[in-house]
Parts: sequence; structure tokens; C-alpha cells
Amino acid sequence: MKRSMRHFTTALAFACAMPLAVLAQDTYPTKPVRIIVPYAAGGVADALPRIVGEKLAAKWRQAVVVDNRPGASGNIGMEEGARAEPDGYTLLLAAAGNMTVNPTLFRNLRFDTYKDLAPVTLLAASPNVLVVHPSVPVKTFKQLVDHAKQNPGKLNFASPGDGSGAHLAGELLNIEAGVQTVHIPYKGIAPAVNDLLGGNVQMMFAGISTVLPHIKAGKLTALAIASPRRSPQLPDVPTVAEDGLPGFDVTSWYGIVVRAGTPAPIIQKLQRDIAEALQGEEVHAKLAGFGLEPVGNTPEAFDAMIKAESRKWTEIVRKANIKPPQ
Repeated sequence: MKRSMRHFTTALAFACAMPLAVLAQDTYPTKPVRIIVPYAAGGVADALPRIVGEKLAAKWRQAVVVDNRPGASGNIGMEEGARAEPDGYTLLLAAAGNMTVNPTLFRNLRFDTYKDLAPVTLLAASPNVLVVHPSVPVKTFKQLVDHAKQNPGKLNFASPGDGSGAHLAGELLNIEAGVQTVHIPYKGIAPAVNDLLGGNVQMMFAGISTVLPHIKAGKLTALAIASPRRSPQLPDVPTVAEDGLPGFDVTSWYGIVVRAGTPAPIIQKLQRDIAEALQGEEVHAKLAGFGLEPVGNTPEAFDAMIKAESRKWTEIVRKANIKPPQ
């Protein structure tokens, strides 16, 4: 009798929970939604959630507010997202470095990136391009590798800071191509690009939108795209993989995550609505202006990508003995 009652109680609870889950999915959201951006206003990471948020607000008929919480290489905003209520009303913009590098780079994080956050969807990806100052006597990626091997320790590569995507890309190149180039960190992308333009450093991996005007003006030479596919913005520039290093991929990306424990029906609705918001010529044109390609994949696909990228960059951080920025 007791066993039958337990079965009945379990079945009743399940039956009651199902309508509630469906109801949450059908009615959500019933109030404004916040998107935490762990970076300052301005730039790609700020523009992307605003573009998507505008479309979501129109669909939901609820305000979608972008809340910039910069600092500590993005960790301040990430921690706030990891401590939010798991109800779907606080979304978190998560960049590649925050999700896959910082958990290894920073040993004193007050949250667990993988346990406290749940993936929703990959918003967009941005291919990086390897550029050199025109004074470097090379025109192709293969020529650069040969030149670097003949001149170990004499080529410098710039980055906006220790542990940044550009830093990791340069170290990945050193490891996979068997060369010795020297990392020169700067406090931000602007001074790094300025010194590259001045010839004070010789090379850099950068987002296409950041350096495209300088490439077109002949002030920088584009050698290779550091992503699996060529870029529509630089269709004549081959990928690093095409030019000798198969599998080389340093793609910048931005996704949406929520606090772990957020109901699955809400996560599924978020993914569908965000994927829909990423469609259309207007959004595509706006994203292209920032060098972004829209994605909108499933939570499962995004989760698998995060795990694969985390394994990859954890190994690079350890091999190159990369330390967090001071």
C-alpha cells in the first residue's frame, strides 16, 4: 500500500509539474529581461546584445535592458550572472575567453563557470585575421613561418593583454608552427593596433572589423584567416589551415548563458526566440558591420563547443605558462 501511494504521489507531482513547465514557456517573459554584459559600453560585445535585445523586446513586448558590468577581465559581470536568480530574467553575454580561458587562467574565481552557468545559444562568431606590418618581408603565411624560423625571437606579436584571444592565438602559432615569436601585451586593443601600425611590433591576430580599414589602406598586410572558413570580408585571404596548419582555429565568439537551474522550457524558448532574432537582412547587415556571423545554435551544440574549446585553451595556457593580467 505504501509503495502504491509513493508511486501515486510521484505521478501526481510529475503531472502537476508538466503543465507548470508548459505554462512558464508559454507566458515567459512577463516582466523586463536584463542582459548582463561584462564589458564597458561600446564595441562589439556591447553592440551585439543590443541588436538582438531590440528584436526580442519587440517580440516579447517587454523591455530588454543591457546592463554593462565591466572589470577584472570580464569576471565581475560573469560572477553577477552566475549569482542571478535561475528564472530566465537575467541573461549573460559570455565571450569565448570568459567561458573557456578564464576558468584556468584565474584560480580565485568566486563562481564555477561550468556548474553555475547553463548555455542557451551561440549568438555570433567573428573570424580573426593574422596581419603583419608591411616592413616584414613576407606576403603569405608560409613565408612568415619560414621567416620566423630563420629569425627566432626577433618577431614580436601584439595583443590587448595577457590571456587575451590575440595572446592565445600567438602562443598557439608558436606551438603548432614550431616558431619563437615574442608576446608584447598592451592595455587594450587600440594601443596594440597603434604600435603595430607604427612598426613597433611586427604582427598580430585581430578581429577583422578592427583591422580591415588598415588592410584596405595598405597599412597592414593580411596573411591568413585564423578560422575554419575564409571570410566574406577578405575572400582572397586563405585560412591558416589552408596554408599549412590544419585545424588551426582562433575564432572569437559570443553566446548567451543563464544561471544553472533555469527551467529547461525557458531555456528552449530563449534559444528559439534568439535564433529567430538573428535572422533577417537588417540584423545580418548590422552584424557584418562588426565582422560578426550570426549562429543561434541549440543549447546542446553550444555546450559541446564550450567543452571542446575549454580543453583546447586549457592545454595552451599550461603549455605556454600564461599568467593572468596584473
